[in-house]
Amino acid sequence: MEPIRRDLYLNRIIDRKENGLIKVITGIRRCGKSYLLFNLYNEYLLSTGVPEDHIIKIALDDDENKELRNPDTLSAFLRNKIADDKSMYYILLDEVQFCISNDELKKNEPIRLYGILNGLMRRSNVDIYITGSNSRFLSTDVMTEFRGRGDEIRVSPLSFAEFFSAYGGDKYNAFTEYSTYGGLPLILSRKNDADKTKYLRDNLEATYIKDVIDRNRLRGDIVMNTLVEILASSIGSLTNPLKLANSFRSAGIPTNESTVSDYITYLGNAFLINKTERYDVKGRRYIASPYKYYFTDIGLRNAALNFRQQERTHIMENIIYNELLVRGFNVDVGIVTYSGKNAHGVRTTIHSEVDFVCNLGNRRYYIQSAFAIPDSDKMNQETASLDRIDDSFRKVIIVGDIIKPWINEKGYLIMSIYDFLLDQKSLEM
Repeated sequence: MEPIRRDLYLNRIIDRKENGLIKVITGIRRCGKSYLLFNLYNEYLLSTGVPEDHIIKIALDDDENKELRNPDTLSAFLRNKIADDKSMYYILLDEVQFCISNDELKKNEPIRLYGILNGLMRRSNVDIYITGSNSRFLSTDVMTEFRGRGDEIRVSPLSFAEFFSAYGGDKYNAFTEYSTYGGLPLILSRKNDADKTKYLRDNLEATYIKDVIDRNRLRGDIVMNTLVEILASSIGSLTNPLKLANSFRSAGIPTNESTVSDYITYLGNAFLINKTERYDVKGRRYIASPYKYYFTDIGLRNAALNFRQQERTHIMENIIYNELLVRGFNVDVGIVTYSGKNAHGVRTTIHSEVDFVCNLGNRRYYIQSAFAIPDSDKMNQETASLDRIDDSFRKVIIVGDIIKPWINEKGYLIMSIYDFLLDQKSLEM
């Protein structure tokens, strides 16, 4: 397995170096947060001349550091390591949930760790970086507790470009592998399909879902597991908690809209899924439910279905969505409303969809995902909604075919999934 460079995230951490805030590395478990901080960022600091004794690294999940799980002991240890008030010290804490007691969580008591870290940040020569995840601690909680002193850096599983850099084969075989087993870094160290399948299934059940159930004190009932399967089978489809609850009842599983809504929130807080809202492009407003849900890692999505449903169209759409998030875009599902004739020739209001409306600063892109466009009828179908958007932002169609990027007579950029994923500036061609 080749070393994996994660320069996108490394540069985001470097850009925040010594900014007076506590850097909180967030993201789904097993996505590489610890490696990013303890290996890649540590190497960077050393390369810039930071003395090794000025980088204080503590992995709190290591039994060798179990005494430091006591917040007061940790505080005394860190302050003792900071030998002077002039040179900068960098504190790297991994799995900080080990410093949070069950009593603090159960009784909603003030969490001492947060006070200790905030206190250290009052020193002008201290720069703090932390990670943490599992049922006792979610990174989203930290951002609330630091009350303006935290700076989040969200880390995702490997993008396809990162995956391909360590894969060692051609990009077509790599994409087949990636769209089946996803981008959790350790999947690259599994040698065969059976091992990869087992790794994903075991982690989905024993790590991700178990954490959600434990953290939210849920019963070990069938609702959560069934919900994950339903969401996995319907990526890219519009749905909402009411519709999902009705599906449960039809299957003889008693639940209600409120419970389903709560469970979806729990899965989102654990970074397992993302919810995407609908945006009325012409009306310039958001539309209430239904929503679309996508999995943070396509391999976990496939594992939830025991690798039974391999719909390439929906899988490609999920991968495109994840890539857009990695690049920093805010992503919505676009709706274009216009007057037209239906299949029976009757004039009516037509609601046409744009797969993704992507915004970053003053840039916007309208993107359609189309696994294949075999003829002009399919092309017209894919461009119908784009044709009715009357602003000047770029319109893009991403296809699963092997083609060179080109711009059609309407000015729409058409490119392959491979060019889109492997070139960070592909949307600007």
